[in-house]
Amino acid sequence: MSNFEFIRDRLAELNPDALLADGFEDALIGYVQRFCSTGHILVALYDRTACIRILVERDGMSWEGAEECFECNTAGAYVGEHTPAFATIGPE
Repeated sequence: MSNFEFIRDRLAELNPDALLADGFEDALIGYVQRFCSTGHILVALYDRTACIRILVERDGMSWEGAEECFECNTAGAYVGEHTPAFATIGPE
């Protein structure tokens, strides 16, 4: 079982409504607690830098273009309280 599959399956047990970011499976690093109007929920947690690196390597974007694309289309795509979270891990 891959790291992605393990995290995905565990998160599905803890929060079946949690959403995942399509195409960024290799950047999924865990889950994080988010507070909302009903208390707290767990949502998928992705490494922001790894997401941008995926866009550079997979889609041939420049780093700057990938950052802009990621911020506008992925990190900025709020689709409710089960939307994934994105973290910067260590220095960028």
